[in-house]
Amino acid sequence: MSEDDRVDLNGLRTVAHPLRLRLLSLLTGRTMSAAEAARELGETQANVSYHIRRLAKGGLLEFVDEKPVRGGIAKRYTHRPSSGEALGGSDQESFLGLMQVLAQQMSARASGYREGSDFAFTDAHLTIPAEEWPRVQELARELGRVVHQAAERTSDGGTVRVSLTVAAFESE
Repeated sequence: MSEDDRVDLNGLRTVAHPLRLRLLSLLTGRTMSAAEAARELGETQANVSYHIRRLAKGGLLEFVDEKPVRGGIAKRYTHRPSSGEALGGSDQESFLGLMQVLAQQMSARASGYREGSDFAFTDAHLTIPAEEWPRVQELARELGRVVHQAAERTSDGGTVRVSLTVAAFESE
């Protein structure tokens, strides 16, 4: 494994790619193979397979099972939302790369806003008491857990498609 591979697999660079973020979203509450994910995302199987392998090596996707398909075996993966907690404490360059990709994804998803629907919005760049910071972090994590667990229970009827991006971090 090269030095670049080690750096890429350890930290935020693992997810700082638009397709990887889309895969994490797609594989939340679902188990899919690279071929299934490629069809859903309109990407090539080879490209999706590569990125799934990178996410799995980075600990962000969990291998679930293998499924026989036309003379071969398809490995199927899912995303466990708690896996992202291992990405903390990364370097500035990796953090900025992830924030740029998140901003791009948010901008792309915004075009799908259902006009007239309610939305929740918070933007803050402020100072809070140090003892409140762990609580803020836990609330952000809890919000992620709630939507991911709800996605795991999704049925075909009575659902709402949502887009959620939360990034809470200490700043200078």
